[in-house]
Amino acid sequence: MMGGIKTYWLLRSVYLTFLLFGCMCYSNIPPSDYYRRNFFNPHHSLVLPDGRETTIYLLKDITKRYYFALEENSTPHFSVTVTPCDVPIEWSILHYKASHAFYRKTAEKYQNFDDLKTQLYYKTVSTLFHYKGNSVESYVGTSSYSSLFVLEFFSTERDTHISVYLTTDLAHGNLFPELPGDPRIDVSTVSHNSVSLVWKPSPSAVKQKENIEYCLLVNEKHNYKSLCAADTAIRSAGRKWPDLASLPLLQHLDDHQRVMLFSNSDFRIIHKTSNIDVRQMCIGNKNAYTVSNLSSNTQYYFDVFVVNLLTNASAAYTGTFAKTWLEPKPKFTLLKDGKIIQINFDGKRQKVYNFEYQALHKKVQFTLQTCKGQMRAQISRNGRLLVSESIQGLRHITLKGKLMDKYLATLKPAEPLSNTTAIIQASSHIHKSLFPFFPISLKIKSFNKLRTCNSITIAWLGTQERNMYCVYKKQIQEDQVWRAMSSVDSCSGPESRPKSEKVLCKYFHEINIQRAVTTERIGGLEKGTSYLLDVYLIGSSGVLVRYQSKVVKTRKTC
Repeated sequence: MMGGIKTYWLLRSVYLTFLLFGCMCYSNIPPSDYYRRNFFNPHHSLVLPDGRETTIYLLKDITKRYYFALEENSTPHFSVTVTPCDVPIEWSILHYKASHAFYRKTAEKYQNFDDLKTQLYYKTVSTLFHYKGNSVESYVGTSSYSSLFVLEFFSTERDTHISVYLTTDLAHGNLFPELPGDPRIDVSTVSHNSVSLVWKPSPSAVKQKENIEYCLLVNEKHNYKSLCAADTAIRSAGRKWPDLASLPLLQHLDDHQRVMLFSNSDFRIIHKTSNIDVRQMCIGNKNAYTVSNLSSNTQYYFDVFVVNLLTNASAAYTGTFAKTWLEPKPKFTLLKDGKIIQINFDGKRQKVYNFEYQALHKKVQFTLQTCKGQMRAQISRNGRLLVSESIQGLRHITLKGKLMDKYLATLKPAEPLSNTTAIIQASSHIHKSLFPFFPISLKIKSFNKLRTCNSITIAWLGTQERNMYCVYKKQIQEDQVWRAMSSVDSCSGPESRPKSEKVLCKYFHEINIQRAVTTERIGGLEKGTSYLLDVYLIGSSGVLVRYQSKVVKTRKTC
């Protein structure tokens, strides 16, 4: 007996706790017609607010009930919209009609729902609407006399939440944006890494452009029938659900209207955080968009939602899907060890060169040289990117890997449609490369104190190897300096220069690399005149390296 009393008070405490937290009022009594007709008790239900979207939480296999009433002489129309936010649910609208014995009598004195007269007042019941699925569904109904409407919600798969919107103002209470007559999303173009979409504009966007926004969702799994469902997927992938007991209650609801709602900070229609599984973006009023940076040969699902920024309510277009193309394998040219290849970017089209080289030793040296301007170079080994940089002038790149590793070098202009020429060489025999070794700096230095009216003294760095250095000069006008410097072709050698421009050729080397500096005095010049000076390093194989051109002006007075 004592055990039964303790059990009773324990169950009563649990029940009162559920009432305290409002939204935790549940009924697990089977929703049979017999119960609906004879044992309906609104204490197992909650009042559904009019004109406000309500978030409702459902526990698996437990029926949740909400009700609302329409009085005689009040508005005869109502609309109910239910949005599943995760899994398919089952929901119904039940209509409790007043009996003929109480027709045209007020129901105010029957406010106590346990009262027998109240049960007699709502004598008959019928099912107005029943749906099972995960689509957004709406029902519009009418009533010409006092009626009680009960909404039953049921989830068989797992705990979930839904959004419910009731309005009795059909003329002005439309919370959701309108969809066009044809709400399909059309795929206009597809490439290996992008998909272009277009859809018909929402009538709401035409009427109130500043308050309407389109939001796009991209993922690799499936389409979403509501933004609420998409938001749930993103939340479940990116962060945990908040504890129900910690959620704020809407303060102004009385004890008969206990409905738990998220605050704006807890429940947002759009999350700006990115996720690797689901990508979302809001694009304003544009009804066309190109989704880029997609993986090739992958099927993607695309959803478009039109969102009312004032109410956060949304409507979903009919989702679509598209598969990106298989990215074509780049055509590449085999690089033979030590062979120098010259490439040309003519500036007429965006051309890309791909070269494949197989290492003969662990160390590999790539030599890249631009004749004019800059180029972009990328070098990968066995599919992994190792180098990505802009090249101007001459550059040695040494990489260490394994024997027989495969390298792929991709060369393209640094600027679109630029006109330039370049040279590439790859070699595993670093110490026997056709390209001569050159110092860390290819700059020519002039000495201001040694500059006279008819002579200039310059210096440059040499190497430990014995190479020949040739010096050339060219007289230029002051207003032609920029043009002369920009037209310099670093790949051309002394053979392209007139003999009159030649100053001298000499051999030089220095074992101590710190002292590998050579100087040369150039005489027989005109006073107050600018000269373009060039130095060429010619290796034993005949391949040359051109130092960076230098413009120096002789003194006007001495």
